[in-house]
Amino acid sequence: MKRNADGTVPAPSGKAGRTLLNLAVTLVLGAVYFYVAIPAVNPQSGEFYSFVFMLCVIYLLCALVTSGFQGKGKGGFAKGRVKDYFHFIKQQCLPVGILLVVMLAVVIIGEIISLPVFRAGAYRDLLTVEDGEFAQDIGQISFDEIPTLDKDAANFLGDRQMGTLSDMVSQFEYADTQSTQINYQGRPVRVAPIAYADLIKWFTNRGEGLPAYVLVDMVTQEAQVVRLPEGEGMKYSFSEPLNRNIMRHLRFQYPTYMFSTPRFEIDENGDPWWIAPKVVKTIGLFGGTDIEGAVLCSAITGESTYYPLEEIPTWVDNVFTPDLIMQQYDFHGTLINGFINSVLGQRDVTVTTQGYNYIAMNDDVYVYTGVTSANADQSNLGFLPVQPGLPAQQPAHQGDQVLRRPRRHRVRRHVLRHGRGAGPGVPGHLPPAAEHRRPAHLLHPPEGPEQPGEDLRHGQCGPVPDRGHREHRLPV
Repeated sequence: MKRNADGTVPAPSGKAGRTLLNLAVTLVLGAVYFYVAIPAVNPQSGEFYSFVFMLCVIYLLCALVTSGFQGKGKGGFAKGRVKDYFHFIKQQCLPVGILLVVMLAVVIIGEIISLPVFRAGAYRDLLTVEDGEFAQDIGQISFDEIPTLDKDAANFLGDRQMGTLSDMVSQFEYADTQSTQINYQGRPVRVAPIAYADLIKWFTNRGEGLPAYVLVDMVTQEAQVVRLPEGEGMKYSFSEPLNRNIMRHLRFQYPTYMFSTPRFEIDENGDPWWIAPKVVKTIGLFGGTDIEGAVLCSAITGESTYYPLEEIPTWVDNVFTPDLIMQQYDFHGTLINGFINSVLGQRDVTVTTQGYNYIAMNDDVYVYTGVTSANADQSNLGFLPVQPGLPAQQPAHQGDQVLRRPRRHRVRRHVLRHGRGAGPGVPGHLPPAAEHRRPAHLLHPPEGPEQPGEDLRHGQCGPVPDRGHREHRLPV
């Protein structure tokens, strides 16, 4: 190989050679970035534009270095003449510069046409509200079906149970950040995978995969580690650092899909799955976040299948995340009378309260939170129970206020509304199970004295008195 007098390797002398070198370096570094960051190749994803911008910057830097090797001479430029230097870069990188300008224009225009100030009606109509009667649509449930644990308490019990297994505790740990509340065989439970304790433990155990998951009964407070059959450990999880990482595995299978964070669930047979909701933007280029379907991926084999909303299996309890549900209601309640009214006057403006919790009814899970005025007072106008999963059939359900979403997603949401100011809390009463999700209901309860119930602040579950005024408290 030829070398310069100072021992360095000369850069390609022709423009074509320099361009090929620049492209090769850009592709290699871009592939590394894609493998680590795994952005969706989708023009509605902000990560996509960051990826393209990064590729352009890498190419420009490569062109900067390769052009700097030319030195003085015919067709070159004198050292220190910045104007000539950038003129040379402009000649070599003009397509990349044009791409950067076009991409920047798309992002700016896309952000503008997605703003609520211009699309208030579209954001409001993500949900449509119909009024109904509380007494006609609220049924009683037994208190032995109400979870007595909140998320933190359930994770504490799961972690403690994991620590009792001497053959696992040194190799694996409880993945508390990945626990999910579901209905399993008619019981409200919180389920979570275990994870490799560190990279060394991953390297020594990756052949068999994760051998178990943790199940916590939210009513009886019983925790158990469910061991999988030998040779059928979970090969795909967040604790995998390479190709079997669940996000990387899904990205390589569905490079153009935008995913919400996959949720861990088990089916009625106890088999572990990852539920990855497919996110779409329905307003402008970047606004109106919604769920179009979900990919179900086996945590054991990695086999994945995409389902539209109406075809998602009925045992799936987590498709719409609580944060997305609350965000969409906030858009509806805030923009009910237009954008200007949401800032000035705020007539009929309502928002969800801080925090949420879960309750199980009729073999399904409801997420619920409060509804209050925009003035951030301490009173609740009602509460909003929503099924984040998707039962298979449309219910014959009339009367209560329904938050209807466009039928292309068929997602049912419920809002229970008290009278203005401090309204009654009726323990043991919640809406009958909705069989299919697109509409949700705003119910007006009868007058009555306020009674204690769930504490929704910060997602914590307070003591819930039953009819005999006995309080269910966690053991100390």
